[in-house]
Amino acid sequence: TLDDSLTAEELTALALETGKYGVDVMAALDEANTSAYGHPEVTRVNLGVRDNPAILVSGHDLHDLEQLLEQNVGTGVDVYTHGEMLPAHYYPAFQKYPNFVGNYGNAWWQQKEEFEAFRGPILLTTNCLVPPKDSYKNRLYTTGAVGFPGCPHIGADRQGHKDFSALIAHARRCPSPIELEQGTLVGGFAHNQVLALADQVVEAVKSGAIRKFVVMAGCDGRAKSRDYYTEFAKALPQDTVILTAGCAKYKYNKLELGNINGIPRVLDAGQCNDSYSLAVIALKLQEIFGLDDINDLPIVYNIAWYEQKAVIVLLALLHLGVKNIHLGPTLPAFLSPNVAKVLTDTFGIAGIGTVEEDLNRFFG
Repeated sequence: TLDDSLTAEELTALALETGKYGVDVMAALDEANTSAYGHPEVTRVNLGVRDNPAILVSGHDLHDLEQLLEQNVGTGVDVYTHGEMLPAHYYPAFQKYPNFVGNYGNAWWQQKEEFEAFRGPILLTTNCLVPPKDSYKNRLYTTGAVGFPGCPHIGADRQGHKDFSALIAHARRCPSPIELEQGTLVGGFAHNQVLALADQVVEAVKSGAIRKFVVMAGCDGRAKSRDYYTEFAKALPQDTVILTAGCAKYKYNKLELGNINGIPRVLDAGQCNDSYSLAVIALKLQEIFGLDDINDLPIVYNIAWYEQKAVIVLLALLHLGVKNIHLGPTLPAFLSPNVAKVLTDTFGIAGIGTVEEDLNRFFG
């Protein structure tokens, strides 16, 4: 980028090459997670609470969760996930822990109210920490790359082992969580599970039972404009299926959207990095249907944008040849006019309109 002799086309090619490495890295992380914890399976996750002291785990790091669960066996302390840690419930390796109870709360931006109500200690394993209120700051523990002044931090030894005994002891002194909701959520639709259902999915597409898939992955946020995604999900035709990953799912994953021939209308592949699964599914469907172009699939991309981390997912999709991706509520603020023009002219990147306008655009 410091070489002024490079043309826009050459810089674009470098960006797409970056996308290739994005795909490779997400594939490596997927392999690491699935080889250690098994392939995600369709799982019903509890949203209620039990009357036991408890620990809440937020962030993305599955290895931290594994170490905590192992050290917590037999203590009488329950463990709940929060935010992007919800997909941990889909991995078979974690389902063997009887004290791994369910998911508590919603996306990252609601944590001030939800961490307050939880009443026990919270472990933040990666980013998405909102500056904590003084009322629960002393029971907010951080580890890995995340930290905050005044919050206890748990480091790793040379072998990567972390001692969570202080966190567990803290939990045993606390009351049980205040229940926020009841019921269950269904998830676990990563690439291996969806491809196991491939015959059922393909038959639904061929019969017309599923007209289109709508990729609604991405990030959630507190801005009122993001209610668009809730209203869009509610208004989608009944013959559409949402493919999601990341915390954007909290805008619609608790709606009663039903199923199509037994296939839930919201298929949650997991964390934001599990957007890789959505790419694998799309490529496999392209192969099954014998299509030359991935863009001939009955898939619409309506992705919620929030932060720079998502750039690598976008570049990965562009590297795979995906076009006509819609980003909202607004296009990324760091795009210069020239770069925005390349994205719109070459790749068909566009923003969103109203729910009504976009339904008409995508479905006629």
